Amino acid sequence: MSSKQTPLRPNRKVNETAKDVFFFIPNLIGYSRVVLAGASLYYMPFHPKYCTWLYVVSCLLDAFDGMAARRFNQCTKFGAVLDMVTDRCTTSALLCFLSSEYPRFTILFQSLISLDLASHYMHMYSTLTTGGESHKKIPKEGNWVLRQYYGNNYVLFAFCACNELFFVALYLLSFPPRSPPRLGYLMGMPLSYPYVLAALTFPICAAKQIINCVQMANAARALVDVDLQDRKAAGVHANDKMMKDS
Repeated sequence: MSSKQTPLRPNRKVNETAKDVFFFIPNLIGYSRVVLAGASLYYMPFHPKYCTWLYVVSCLLDAFDGMAARRFNQCTKFGAVLDMVTDRCTTSALLCFLSSEYPRFTILFQSLISLDLASHYMHMYSTLTTGGESHKKIPKEGNWVLRQYYGNNYVLFAFCACNELFFVALYLLSFPPRSPPRLGYLMGMPLSYPYVLAALTFPICAAKQIINCVQMANAARALVDVDLQDRKAAGVHANDKMMKDS
């Protein structure tokens, strides 16, 4: 959630090895996220409490690895990719489970997985292709929505957290409810904490999907602009060669 591609400060240790980078503090936090996410997937089918806590802690650590990267001057491209891949994999795994618990909505969960993967991959690829430092650094002339989304860490954290919490709430609702419900009834419908959590986080989760669409469309346009520039340059070179040959 938080950017790891901030400018590097001078470091006393100049002879760093690949092993040093792999064991940077933010990357160690990233590995712990993977372990926690894997454990949550193990408990997912039969122990909602363990699964939820492990999953939530794994997601929360996403904020701390970026802070550690900036604090210890250990911002790396590997860390940024590890962060994004972990996010995409954990969310996709949870949505796969939800598709099995809510089979009528399988196509919806499949679409959400596809949108999430496609939008982030295209955004990352377009950033690298256009020479950007980080997929979270949107230039001033860039898309306004993406600048607001990536430009404020609190906004980014809120959207990502609510997105995950909505899916976690759906996961908890897939298990048999307590009887009687802890929060009583509303218009004859039993209320529980997962119901309330789902209701509160759904609007932001829906907005997150819209942002994913904007991100994918913006990345597609950026890539097409690069294609046009490349084709124009190739055309100029081809014309020059034809003139020389003639």
